Amino acid sequence: MPVDILQNEHAEEELPEQFEPYVKEWFNDRFEELTPPQRYSFDLIHRNENSLISAPTGSGKTLSAFLSILNDLFLRGDRDELEDKVYALYVSPLRALGNDIQRNLKVPRKEIKQKAEELGYEVPEVRSAVRTGDTPSKERQKMLKEPPHILITTPETLGIVLNAPKFKEKMKSLEYVIVDEIHSIASGKRGSHLSLSLERLERMCENELTRIGLSATQAPIEEIGKFLVGYENGEPRNCNVVNTTASQDMDLQVLSPTEDLIHTPPDETNARMYERIHELVQDHETTLIFTNTRAATERVVKNLKRKHPDSYGENIGAHHSSMSREKRLEVEESLKRGDLKAAVTSTSLELGIDIGNIDLVLQLSSPKGVSRAIQRIGRSGHKLHENPKGRVIVMDRDDALECTEMMRAAKEEELDRVRIPRNCLDVLSQHIVGMACNRKWKFKEALETVRKSYTFHGLSEEDYEKTMKYVAGEHASLEDQNVYGKIWIDEDEDGERVFGRRGKMTRVIYMTNIGTIPDESAFRVFTRGDERLVGTLDEEFLDRLTKGDVFVHGGETYEFKYARGMKVYVDERPDKSPTVPSWYSEMLPLSYDLGKKIGRLNSRIKGMLEEGKGADEVKDWLLDNYYLDENTSSSITSYLEEQYRYVGEIPTDDEIVIEKNRDGERLSLVFHTIYGRKVNDALCRVFARVLSEEVGSNVGIVVDDHGFVLICPEEKVDVDQLMNGVFGSDMRETLKKAVRKTELMKRRFRHVASRALMILRNYKGNKLSVGKQQMKSHFLLSAAEKIDKEFPIIKETYREIIEDYMDIEHAEDIVEGLEEGQKEYRVIETDVPSPFAHNLVLQNQSDVMKLEDKKKRLQNMHERVMERIGDTD
Repeated sequence: MPVDILQNEHAEEELPEQFEPYVKEWFNDRFEELTPPQRYSFDLIHRNENSLISAPTGSGKTLSAFLSILNDLFLRGDRDELEDKVYALYVSPLRALGNDIQRNLKVPRKEIKQKAEELGYEVPEVRSAVRTGDTPSKERQKMLKEPPHILITTPETLGIVLNAPKFKEKMKSLEYVIVDEIHSIASGKRGSHLSLSLERLERMCENELTRIGLSATQAPIEEIGKFLVGYENGEPRNCNVVNTTASQDMDLQVLSPTEDLIHTPPDETNARMYERIHELVQDHETTLIFTNTRAATERVVKNLKRKHPDSYGENIGAHHSSMSREKRLEVEESLKRGDLKAAVTSTSLELGIDIGNIDLVLQLSSPKGVSRAIQRIGRSGHKLHENPKGRVIVMDRDDALECTEMMRAAKEEELDRVRIPRNCLDVLSQHIVGMACNRKWKFKEALETVRKSYTFHGLSEEDYEKTMKYVAGEHASLEDQNVYGKIWIDEDEDGERVFGRRGKMTRVIYMTNIGTIPDESAFRVFTRGDERLVGTLDEEFLDRLTKGDVFVHGGETYEFKYARGMKVYVDERPDKSPTVPSWYSEMLPLSYDLGKKIGRLNSRIKGMLEEGKGADEVKDWLLDNYYLDENTSSSITSYLEEQYRYVGEIPTDDEIVIEKNRDGERLSLVFHTIYGRKVNDALCRVFARVLSEEVGSNVGIVVDDHGFVLICPEEKVDVDQLMNGVFGSDMRETLKKAVRKTELMKRRFRHVASRALMILRNYKGNKLSVGKQQMKSHFLLSAAEKIDKEFPIIKETYREIIEDYMDIEHAEDIVEGLEEGQKEYRVIETDVPSPFAHNLVLQNQSDVMKLEDKKKRLQNMHERVMERIGDTD
């Protein structure tokens, strides 16, 4: 069986009998017993079996992977067989995590050697070393003379090592590969890049590699296992899965600072929130607080210090990716030493960097996914006999609903599924150049190697051939844009096609432009005409903008017109409401799986209301079946009851509610689709494209996790006709047309072209600025479209946008379900937006409103709804 999920009968209570006596004695002296993952992993890795180890942070996962390897290396030393070669490779997505591993390996390497000598064994030192982009040249030279037996690195540096002429020779005896935090790598292009690197490594090495994956939370676990091990002879290699995560032991609760999230004044709600945070922090030794944005992280630290100056000073710290490395390290070290009462972070402390003992994780607002919630809360409770403890504070009714279902799913281990990108042609292009730099390859041999990677197993010959043609420079028109071939293609004596490196500069180009993380920079915003500087926008926010979009910057409202290079041109529009919120780029998207679960919760409560059950019964049911306080239970109950009483419909996972709301002259079509922003973004753009073609004018859009809005210039829209238009369309082609002229397309093409070495970020010692890269990509996109609409770099740009940035696959499933009757849609008409539409409608105005005004508008809409349903108490 390719993937074997091990059960309790496979667990061992003691170290493998074949372990060396000094390793056994060292372990038994230091530890009372084997941790759950160690009961499986020691024996599996000792037998050289591929293993995926899923276990909570703090469960001895690192030693689970390394002890069998250390035993093997010390045994070789005892037999005088330990050579100056690399035997084990550890790959981490974070440099900081690699540095942690290096520190943590010092103790067993030193103490096992001492124990061996005490018992009369003569064993040499087992060496480990870190090699990343930060490693000085002097250290790298030292590794050539005296290679580490265990090499610790990142996916990008592994790509460089594979092409380092001398050092790669030291890797040929490699036997073990450990991939840490594998779920976070697998879900992006770094994973695609690493997957191909592992297959190139396997081809290069003398031994079959034993692959070991480590992760705290992951699903579907079988797919992650296949990603780790890849294919051999067309079949998945064998992989044992050790899953010892135990979310049911978590202590979880959703908290609301007030029973009434609508009418409590914002200042009071905010004050109560900070009091609750303060109480929780003071009741625990060390609290890790997660926010969803970097700005919120800074704000929480500042406000806690201001409100409670006697309690917080040097004992609270912020940690996020925009801070300097030195500042982040300072906070990490303070946490390890136990000096901090609280640390506040956005996403930068999610992964397994060693931060010492945390006894409470506090999440402010929804982390938007079950797996992310478990990962964050799993940072706590690492002391013996302690369990992870997490509290989520919610500030609006959508959040309350979302987090309540999320906590239940976390407790019952219903994880979000990781989506692994497939057949990324930009990553393929880069690796073809890397392969050519090492030696001459036969076409078929290279394709066979590429298809052993899980992420490229389904690569078509057509895409492979087109990518080879591009890399070989067979399109003369691209030479006008200074894009030249990097490989040559020829036939060998047997008539088989072969390829190799073209020119000495190719290796330098590859080594200095490797990787998948794009260069990013801030764009300067100018008004048209007088070219007055307004400020800057980050690239991710610019991706959201299409011509005519209105946004707020520095408290003023502007309409986006176009971008040239690193300049964005806008017109002042003080009279217009924004269509894109300023915080959009930093917000995490709700996972599709959690969105469906929220829909099912809605369905259960809707059923209770249809049966005539009252608010008290619904509240009690929530308190009995979910992990929440009374305030949150009251908020959810009133939210769904008001929606049901007002329009008779509540959106569920199988029923979409389409609300026609008239606000003066314009009509807003509110689609209540609780499928997450990635799915809703795809659905919204397809529906908007079809509708704009029907009415003959542009349609405004607003998107969030719980639905989307089409803002129509026409007073009348036939929803059934619109649905039929979408049913009859090719959704992928429609979506491609919808994004072709957007900033999103322009920028993503630059990213893809850069990965594919079409745009060189570094050349002959000079770094090309992001602005010049963007200008170059503008001309390259036009040139590539003239060659072939399916040109590999264009094809990959569209794939990345519609499959990775959006979620066309699930969007298609939803539309297909509607068309075939497995899902239903209901059309309602309102003059006052329904309660479920309030946040979507306010999103249109949130940036130009003060928080107090937004709250008043929300209260006003709420009161008008209550008047309609005859409940004005």
